[in-house]
Amino acid sequence: MEQTARKLENNEVTKQESTIYDLNPNKQVKIMGLPILWFAIFLLITIVTVYTGTLPTGMIGSLLVMVVFGEALGWIGDRLPIIKSYLGGGAIVAIFGSAYLVYSGILPESVSAGVDEFMTTGGFLDFYIAALITGSILGMDSKVLVKIGARYFVPIIGAVFGAMLIAGIVGLIIGFSVQDAVLVIALPILGGGMGAGAIPMAQVYSEFLGNPPSYYISILVPALALGNVFAIVFASLLNSLGNKVPSLSGNGQLIPGFKLEEKKSTFDISKMGIGLLAALLFFACGHLLGAIIPLHPYALMIILVAIAKIANLIPENVVEGASQWYQFVAKTWTLALLFGIGVAFTDLNAVLAALSIQYVLLVAGVVLGAVIGAALLGRLVGFYPIESAISAGLCMANMGGTGDVAVLSAAKRMQLMPFAQIASRLGGALILLLAGLIIPLFV
Repeated sequence: MEQTARKLENNEVTKQESTIYDLNPNKQVKIMGLPILWFAIFLLITIVTVYTGTLPTGMIGSLLVMVVFGEALGWIGDRLPIIKSYLGGGAIVAIFGSAYLVYSGILPESVSAGVDEFMTTGGFLDFYIAALITGSILGMDSKVLVKIGARYFVPIIGAVFGAMLIAGIVGLIIGFSVQDAVLVIALPILGGGMGAGAIPMAQVYSEFLGNPPSYYISILVPALALGNVFAIVFASLLNSLGNKVPSLSGNGQLIPGFKLEEKKSTFDISKMGIGLLAALLFFACGHLLGAIIPLHPYALMIILVAIAKIANLIPENVVEGASQWYQFVAKTWTLALLFGIGVAFTDLNAVLAALSIQYVLLVAGVVLGAVIGAALLGRLVGFYPIESAISAGLCMANMGGTGDVAVLSAAKRMQLMPFAQIASRLGGALILLLAGLIIPLFV
């Protein structure tokens, strides 16, 4: 019975993905729901405004470029052999395609600077993640939320020790010292990105080892960038593995019985507006508490939304509105956001500078160790191994919030965003603490 239910669920997921990406060759070819001819007209107009210098400044111009170019690159990536099956498809092409446009100078500097500003100081990444966290947590079953939260740090710890163990072994094989493999490669990759990981870690290294922080940042950045690449690729591979071995995968569920509450309801614009407001307010409350409590605002936001859900404090129309807003944002702006991540956060110079065989093998070993450790200990506490490996393993080994979006998009499991953020934010804090304890052992 369970196998039959799983097969039906798999078929339903495949059907939904087919609808979203229009991969059925018998259907009219569409991009973003538009006939390809109309999308080509929109793309042409956008290109003309970009290269004539008439693109509107600010949010309008940046969002136009991100949506149109992101959807185009995503559509191409979802149809390229090998890439669509094993390397992340549209997600990885949107990220690295846009990064290449910047690296090669094809995208004008004024446009890339505008996208960078919109993503960072403009807060588009925060806006997107706030919607996903609020909608996905409020849509969970509260009893299962408690059940998951109580044991989620077990696979995170598994990811950390798995990554350090494999890094040490691979380092010894290829000629790295255990100190360099663990301190310079493994811990930075697991540290939660640049702002929450590499920068404070460089300060910790400077305090214990003596060189200025800038020296360590120049060493840590290539590890982060390459680790993020492997995390995206492994996410796609794990998704393929889950399709081939259904017993290892919950299709986005961490444990049996955990899923978004799918209620038959018509999308309501007023409810979506309420959902938008709820996401903004929870995000603001996270920042408010962040001024008092020394935790990342994302982590505090997750805690607040979870408490509100468990205590049943949120009216049903707000819950439904948050869920509808989350679905709209995830379907409409994911590829746009991935394009922005490539422009603003993916430095191809750093990635290319790190491409020695030994370095690549060591970084791959760190990410693989995080996957294995999270999968094994996740299964030990009742999680599906693939979901545990993706959310607690790969989302420890990527570049924080930007990496979480890329990894979950490649894995087709966006509903795991709250747990990905726990791994990135609270897990990153754990790595900083661990670095402070480990470094004196090597001095």
